[in-house]
Amino acid sequence: MLDERNSITVKKHTVRRKDHLLLSILSSVEEAVMGSSTKTFTFEEVAKHNHKKDCWIIIKGKAYDVTPFLDDHPGGDEVLVTATEKDATTDFEDIGHSDAAVEMMQTYFVGNVDTTSLPAAQVPNETLRPPAQAPAYNNQSSGFVKILQYLVPLLILGFAFALQYYGKKTKSTESEN
Repeated sequence: MLDERNSITVKKHTVRRKDHLLLSILSSVEEAVMGSSTKTFTFEEVAKHNHKKDCWIIIKGKAYDVTPFLDDHPGGDEVLVTATEKDATTDFEDIGHSDAAVEMMQTYFVGNVDTTSLPAAQVPNETLRPPAQAPAYNNQSSGFVKILQYLVPLLILGFAFALQYYGKKTKSTESEN
């Protein structure tokens, strides 16, 4: 028996959800049910739909016309508009959308995107530099640091015992007077 949280119905086929592979399962079911009637767009075609009156986004190689959803999006319409003209898969996954949001995406599906037409990710020059390394210390200074790591706590402990002893001694001499 399947409950609503663990299943969805797509074109009269019930698919049991396991883990977070729902989108790929839906894609497989959609292809099996709809066959090859799904349109394939190039990146350039999808990128033309980049404003509030006509907003398409690309997520996991699929194009979605989210124009009717702009006013209802919890993050606001600007979030979706800024996700146009690029592959928004990372942006979508970083947010951690609910299962209901993933299911809702299917209502806005307009077709697949030719992944060979997607632009290559541009890496800023700064990220190509090797990471700065911490200055290397010579063996003498690292040995000194190790000694201090043991000596300082011992000195603090000794100081605490000395204060306790001195405090008891002072109290006992005051009580004798």
